[in-house]
Amino acid sequence: MSLFHEDRLLIDGDLVPAERSFETVDPSTGKVLGTASEADAGHVEKAVAAARRAFDTTDWMRDRDLRLRCLRQLHAALHAHREELRDLTIAEVGAPRALTHGPQLDEPIELVRFYADLLERYEFREELGTVESRGRQHRRWVEKEAAGVVAAVLPYNFPNQLALAKLAPALAAGCTVVLKGAPDTPWTTLTLGRLIAEETDIPAGVVNVLTSSGPEAGQLLTTHPGIDMISFTGSTPVGKSIMSAASATLKRVFLELGGKSAMIVLDDADFANAAMFAAFSICSHAGQGCALNSRLLVPRGRHDEIVPLVAAMLGKVRYGDPADPATHMGPLISEKQRTKVHGMVERAVAAGARLVTGGRPADREGFFYEPTLLTDVDPAAEIAQEEVFGPVLAVIDYDDEDDAVRIANGTVFGLSGAVLGADDERATAVARRIRSGTFSINGGNYFAADAPFGGFKQSGIGREMGVAGLEEFLELKTFAVPVR
Repeated sequence: MSLFHEDRLLIDGDLVPAERSFETVDPSTGKVLGTASEADAGHVEKAVAAARRAFDTTDWMRDRDLRLRCLRQLHAALHAHREELRDLTIAEVGAPRALTHGPQLDEPIELVRFYADLLERYEFREELGTVESRGRQHRRWVEKEAAGVVAAVLPYNFPNQLALAKLAPALAAGCTVVLKGAPDTPWTTLTLGRLIAEETDIPAGVVNVLTSSGPEAGQLLTTHPGIDMISFTGSTPVGKSIMSAASATLKRVFLELGGKSAMIVLDDADFANAAMFAAFSICSHAGQGCALNSRLLVPRGRHDEIVPLVAAMLGKVRYGDPADPATHMGPLISEKQRTKVHGMVERAVAAGARLVTGGRPADREGFFYEPTLLTDVDPAAEIAQEEVFGPVLAVIDYDDEDDAVRIANGTVFGLSGAVLGADDERATAVARRIRSGTFSINGGNYFAADAPFGGFKQSGIGREMGVAGLEEFLELKTFAVPVR
């Protein structure tokens, strides 16, 4: 299959091949798709210098009309190549075709339009009125200006969503960007750079796109004195190391990190509906989503009613070729990730959990893992405390609502969660007690361009999307002048 893609880096307006390259693999087959350019320290230096120059010496930050035109052009380019990008996302990310019509592609494209529309109406100036000081009146106001040069570092699981959720608001704010894609999905990110270079008027240096197979490029970006802000999505351990590295130069840091979200099934819930919701949610993109509900909290006295329903629903999850519109679950991203998932399942069983279904690598080509259900899980066990990033659901019994809330809050994470019950008011009251940045009540969908997304505790710092997503990339400057 010939895919529309790009394998060159974007640096200072030019598509640049590197001397070294690394392979990118189709996770549904395990076969090599091709190669991508390997950015080294020299490429990072050139990209940062270009972004620094574009921010410091051009009118990009001050020219709202130019930024608006460029965002409209980027949206048009993405829309024009939507089907080619869909095929690329399916092949390189392993995302099921159905998911590309939502958060894997179509919704991220509309994020660009959202931020263009927001830029058109956003007030970058706020009047504070006058105040008397030292016998005179002083007029004061606040202006919101771009934070500077941004290093945006992406994971592999939703590369279109995460790239555009960083890039679009950063550009709307007037920032310049060095965007680093994940080593598992380089073409998806580099192709965005190609569209920017060939189909928009975004000036040279405003956006630079890098990929690499190792940590060197990312580490250099997090410590580089030319970078003003880091926007990172990924695991909590890596987020901690980035925050520590950035502290030496006091960089502004946005972190969207891991999760161990809980779905609480109340005793008056529709158990069949809850089982379907839980099973198909954890299998979305093979469980490779930080906000997916990987813990299922059920009333202790209703355990034996709910677990067989969940197991039956997991058995109905169709996994296989992600290009098939009927496929719900695709592969894990790599053999390394599948080995990690299987190791956690094996340790959970050894620690006392009961394996109800799944628990094995699927017997087919590619990096598939069977939808897996574990019960008799101790809330303090590794499988209930650590992010798995696979299609593994851990069932935990609770005694009453207070116990359910205690268990749901009993991890270092606080990204998302869900509650299901017969009464919206009761379910909402439970939701308000959970320390997380997003929450679904009786199947409500919070994920949209205008809704802030982020977490409490060790799930991150700051918010992406919505007005809050734009304001992450803005600094406040207060002015005052005597009234004459």
